[in-house]
Amino acid sequence: MQNTKLLLTSFTFVGLLALAGCSFPGVYKIDIQQGNVVTQDMINQLRPGMTRRQVRFIMGNALLTDTFHPNRWDYLYSLQPGGGERQQERMSVFFNESDQLVSLSGDFKPGVSRDEAILGQDGATNVVTPEEAPAEPSEVPAKPGSLLDQIQKDVDGVEAVPVPTPEPLDTSEQ
Repeated sequence: MQNTKLLLTSFTFVGLLALAGCSFPGVYKIDIQQGNVVTQDMINQLRPGMTRRQVRFIMGNALLTDTFHPNRWDYLYSLQPGGGERQQERMSVFFNESDQLVSLSGDFKPGVSRDEAILGQDGATNVVTPEEAPAEPSEVPAKPGSLLDQIQKDVDGVEAVPVPTPEPLDTSEQ
């Protein structure tokens, strides 16, 4: 009896140790984001000849500024979805001696953004002239006695009150 109790306790202890290393289904694991979020739209705004200040305004502060290469800024971004594989993106921005943007390198290249590629738009704004605009549907009058009719009567019955204008101050000396 004593041996059976000891054996059962041992198996229970070993089983709990084995389960401690397992991942239980349904346990939420958070997404881990690190670094600077860099989008294709941000890269598309960069132009050769921009100053460091202008680049910082568009991209934000660089994650890495190397003391041995002061004309290079590195932007890193990594995302590890809960329980998933880590994804990493890197972008380097290079300046010349007069602090002007010279080149870019990394995972992003100037061109079509992912949003534009998905939506199929070229970024042009469509202007609709009044002749092309669809005609608005004509308003149907409210039924007598309805809430909409009461609101319309209240709005129509409002009297405009003029705003009093103060008289200018007399600035002449007496």
